Amino acid sequence: MAEPKLKDLGERVGIVLHRPRLPENIGACARAMWNMGLSRLLLVGPVRWDEPAMYRMATREAAHVIRDVEVYDSLEAALSSYHLAVGTTARTGGLRGPLWPPWIAAQRIISLGRQDRVAMVFGPEDRGLSNEELKLCQITVRIPTASFSSLNLAQAVLIMCYELFKAAMSEELGIKERHGPLATIEEIEAMYEHLEDVLVKICAIPESNRKTGMMKVRRFLSRITLRPHEVRMIRGLCRQIEWYGSAKRRQEEEGGPPRADA
Repeated sequence: MAEPKLKDLGERVGIVLHRPRLPENIGACARAMWNMGLSRLLLVGPVRWDEPAMYRMATREAAHVIRDVEVYDSLEAALSSYHLAVGTTARTGGLRGPLWPPWIAAQRIISLGRQDRVAMVFGPEDRGLSNEELKLCQITVRIPTASFSSLNLAQAVLIMCYELFKAAMSEELGIKERHGPLATIEEIEAMYEHLEDVLVKICAIPESNRKTGMMKVRRFLSRITLRPHEVRMIRGLCRQIEWYGSAKRRQEEEGGPPRADA
């Protein structure tokens, strides 16, 4: 029963390594991915490129993961066609939002439809993902440890892939179809830019501290998975707010109430 689920995950889940420093770690991540049936590897700005070292650590069995690797210049470009991004961090902090354990994040991914593409994002070995980079992720995961929280990059990838593999194998979970695909991250980020501009204009968030204000908005909206028509609805509300603000200014200049059909 689990085979279709695992095949489906392999096609729609991508592992994104942002600014990986060591080619040996890239190869080890490829091996860890293939252990759990995943093969879509994306690299964003790798610091050093050494294919022999990558292939050596990947071993012959996972060599195809390295051969088919996708390379991008920016995290935004790598994530643009995905519907959900799951960021990973070893650090805590107020701006990092609620931190999910790996098994809960895996269940969330499994619950999505077959058409929804998911990216699991891992930061550089020396510092992990920054707050700005995690801003592009709808879910942030922290792998719990006893005391020493820093994991090797390939270890972190293996744990996340294993939790996903385990969830897919469970008879109780399974992948459930939903009505229509999720909005892509590119669509969501355009929505957030529009929303931020409008909220600053109406003084809902201060111009001097717009990043903190928008982080709260992102946390609120990230509790749900938005679909394209919902993103369009939010942007439509933004346009109506912009129109009303312009109409209100005209009213003050010319007199009379703003017309609803303007």
